[in-house]
Amino acid sequence: MKISARNVLKGKVKRLTHGMVTSEAVIELQDGTEIVSVITKQSAQDLKLSVGMEVHTVIKASNVMIAVD
Repeated sequence: MKISARNVLKGKVKRLTHGMVTSEAVIELQDGTEIVSVITKQSAQDLKLSVGMEVHTVIKASNVMIAVD
């Protein structure tokens, strides 16, 4: 796999919850950090995602916002 994004993190699917339209995947990185991704249910099915599966998380954002009270 080749991709232009610089933020690619390897992990395993820890939890997968399917809704009517979207699926929520919790990915656990090697250091225990968890990343949550919400994708379409169809994409989750196309990727054949399952708990325990090794995946790559690709983070591509044009900006990062911080807010405080």
